[in-house]
Amino acid sequence: MLSPGTEAPDFTARTTEGRLLSLRDLRGGWVVLYFFPKAFTAG
Repeated sequence: MLSPGTEAPDFTARTTEGRLLSLRDLRGGWVVLYFFPKAFTAG
């Protein structure tokens, strides 16, 4: 678990357009990461 203010580890994910995007590609700007529970689950 990361503490507030800790730098997030780099990761790569697929965009809705199908291209790959890495967190390192966004370095130098503001990034908001939002995680949500799987659909139709309690939480």
